[in-house]
Amino acid sequence: MTDIEISSKVKGKKIQEVAKYLGIQESDIECYGSNKAKIKNLSVNPKSKLILVTAINPTSLGEGKTTVSIGLADAFNMLNKKVCLSLREPSLGPVFGLKGGATGGGYSQVIPMEDINLHFTGDFHAITSANNLLASFIDNHIYQGNSLKINPEKIVFNRCLDLNDRALRQVKVACGEKNGVERDEKFNITAASEIMAILCLSSSLDDLKRRLGNILVAYDINDNPVFARDLKAENAMTILLKDAIKPNLVQTLYGTPAIIHGGPFANIAHGCSSILATKIAMTYADYTITEAGFGADLGAQKFFDTKCRIAGLTPDAVVLVATVRALKLHGGMDKNDLTKKNLSYLKKGMANLYKHIENIKDVYILPVVVAINRFDSDSDEEVDFIKKDLEAHRIKVQETTTWKNGAKGGVALAKEVINMCDNAFSAFEYSYDVNEKIDDKIRKIASKIYGAKEVLFSGKSLIQIREIEKLNRANLPVIIAKTQYSLSDNPKLIGRPEEFVIKIRDIELRNGAEFIVAVAGNMLLMPGLPRIPAGENMIIENGKISGLF
Repeated sequence: MTDIEISSKVKGKKIQEVAKYLGIQESDIECYGSNKAKIKNLSVNPKSKLILVTAINPTSLGEGKTTVSIGLADAFNMLNKKVCLSLREPSLGPVFGLKGGATGGGYSQVIPMEDINLHFTGDFHAITSANNLLASFIDNHIYQGNSLKINPEKIVFNRCLDLNDRALRQVKVACGEKNGVERDEKFNITAASEIMAILCLSSSLDDLKRRLGNILVAYDINDNPVFARDLKAENAMTILLKDAIKPNLVQTLYGTPAIIHGGPFANIAHGCSSILATKIAMTYADYTITEAGFGADLGAQKFFDTKCRIAGLTPDAVVLVATVRALKLHGGMDKNDLTKKNLSYLKKGMANLYKHIENIKDVYILPVVVAINRFDSDSDEEVDFIKKDLEAHRIKVQETTTWKNGAKGGVALAKEVINMCDNAFSAFEYSYDVNEKIDDKIRKIASKIYGAKEVLFSGKSLIQIREIEKLNRANLPVIIAKTQYSLSDNPKLIGRPEEFVIKIRDIELRNGAEFIVAVAGNMLLMPGLPRIPAGENMIIENGKISGLF
């Protein structure tokens, strides 16, 4: 039975009932049909335990982090614990590209999965529109006389689109007579846009407007900064986002509440659902389960050092998802053979898992449990080896089968996490001091979290650092954009590489989002489609969709 067939057989509760379970008044939601709603009351009083689900460096198909998060929440619900999920929204690019949907799978899904994976409540479209409205304001200002004296060669704000489209990585705009000043431009995918980050980090509509106005869009001919507020664009952008800022309420197949809001990528952005979504979940539930994108070196690092810092949050426990196939890949096994039993490659691949465990326990000082997300192709011998090896190192570990068994497959993990939240000691720390120099913050992330020997900065990136320092914005958190497939910036360096160098080629100030992006290696902010996009497998027959998710 496919994921769509499973989800279509479960109608779920009316969304008003889901809100009532949490304690949200019906007058505080705006219904989008019978199974989706916007939460319009943005007042928060966070009090619940906060649990982060993260993972080791994944294979290209992912390791089921969202599926485990959903199944874990359902298991909490089954154990009569008041729980709420806080998840990211899927981006259309990957949905039609390589990975398909991002709503879980099997018997651990959020519904309505087709809606969530596609247009949902229109948040991504609103973000794209607000982003490109600002871009059009910039070019129109130059065309209409350029009273701000914007230097067309020093525009730092880019257009975006919520699709994978490598053809848009480098384009020319305003081509042709009477169309403005021709210049080079590039598109980022919407999930990597500053507007997406701003939406996810804003605490209110007023805070959203403030941040939008603070976006650095360009430099003038005298190298002075030009902001979105100088173009008087922030009010119009805020109006476009007035509904998008409201978190979305849905449910799992089991009826567990899920607040799904915002979708920045963790390899090229900060990779976490919105602060508002997390804090609203923490206001109404006793346990909040959230996840951060890709491996713990990306999503978890950014969750701890950026989201928690900005939001003032302290996690209570961390679930680290690992799979037999990913561990064998990190041991050097051919990606086409990962379903074959092989203890030798599995043993070698454990080094990647232990590096992530060390980061969580020793850098961030947080309790962690490893969740083995079991697939049908995994042998008992392989799973038992992982368990025994971790237990020998006094690491908590639980096997999960939430894809196949839903809530029941996550009960053992849920009991372990509840015990950790109630009893485990944590003295949460960040991996760097935000007031350190930009290059020192990057070096600390690279050495502490990745295990890098050295960081090399391009000449361009050093100039960009000096420009940020001149603006007195060096005391912001740092986001490193790099590959998700390796602890290094080279996707081919699997396992736990040593003696490697991180190469920083670009530094960008996201002044509205209030963080700095360092682009490492060959990381691109606009993905491309694979040779055979997932969208090619989409089938509509007799009014039913199949093949995409």
